[in-house]
Amino acid sequence: MWAGLRARSHLDKREGSTYLKCFMSWSEQRPDDAMAGAFEAIGPEPVVAADPKLFREAMSRYGSAVHVVTTDGPGGKTGFTATAICSVSDDPPTLLVCLNRKSQGTPLLAANRVFCVNTLAADHEALSNMFAGRTGAMLADRFQVGDWATLSTGAPVLGSAIVACDCRVVEIKVVASHNVIFGVVEAVKLGPEGPALVFHGRVYKRV
Repeated sequence: MWAGLRARSHLDKREGSTYLKCFMSWSEQRPDDAMAGAFEAIGPEPVVAADPKLFREAMSRYGSAVHVVTTDGPGGKTGFTATAICSVSDDPPTLLVCLNRKSQGTPLLAANRVFCVNTLAADHEALSNMFAGRTGAMLADRFQVGDWATLSTGAPVLGSAIVACDCRVVEIKVVASHNVIFGVVEAVKLGPEGPALVFHGRVYKRV
């Protein structure tokens, strides 16, 4: 049997001899066309990381679109400003959002299992600051700014957003200090065309 097989086994005594029986499900069988190494366990290797302060400075030099990510459901209603948003796939349409696990929104989003990525227009600085916590407003109180509706999942959708992607969570991975949240896009709302709000060099810019 090939190395790495996760087998369930027991001893069977038959006619004075002992046999080892192994059972494996279809999902544990190695396909004939498997790539070399695909079924081999790879242990963690030590890494050397750059200085966090230097890394944060490097990241500040990346221009990023500014989004407000919202969620609502049994866990409660909240939203937060984010730039760590990325397209994953178009089949099915999938986005990912990175969220610090210390954020107040982390348990709410995990409980609700839905979110909407609202991409901000150039004149949305005040709204960005509100959802970044710079005004002191928390959780549902942040929605006092903006015109909000819903699409498919029930997550709040900003009416004046350049684009809104309404997502349902399919997976959450823990990576370092953050949760990486993957969501399948159930609905898309295209807003008015115009310049977008971008964060670059720790200041807002228009693109």
